[in-house]
Amino acid sequence: MVANPQNPFHILLVEDEPVIRELVRSMLSDGAVEVVCASNGVEGLKLAKGRPFQLILMDVVLPQLDGISVCRMLKSDPLTSKVPVYMLTAKSKKADMESATLAGADGYIQKPFKGAELMALVERLRQAT
Repeated sequence: MVANPQNPFHILLVEDEPVIRELVRSMLSDGAVEVVCASNGVEGLKLAKGRPFQLILMDVVLPQLDGISVCRMLKSDPLTSKVPVYMLTAKSKKADMESATLAGADGYIQKPFKGAELMALVERLRQAT
C-alpha cells in the first residue's frame, strides 16, 4: 500500500483474541493505514462513536456486547451509520451471515481469513474515499 501519512485510513478492529488483533494490526498498519484495536464490544462501540473511522472490522463473538448488537447500534446512529462494518468471524452458518446482514453489516469475512483478502478489501475502500 502507498504510504500517505497526511491522510491515513483509519480502521477500528474489535476482536477479543490478542493474537488475531496483533496479526491484523501488523498486516494492515503501514503509515497509510492506522489500526486502532478494541478487545470487547463495549470498548469498540465507545471508540467508534468517539472518532472517525473509514472501516470497522468486528468479531461476532465478543465479551460484554456481541458484534451483531454493536453493528446494529452503529448502523442506527447517524454519526456512524455510513462507516462500512465487516464482520470478521469463525461463525459461518447461513443464519449467522443473515443476522449480520440484518444488523447492517456491509460484509462478512470468515476466519481463518486470507491476509490478501483483507488487504484487498482495505485497498478497495481506500481507493473509494
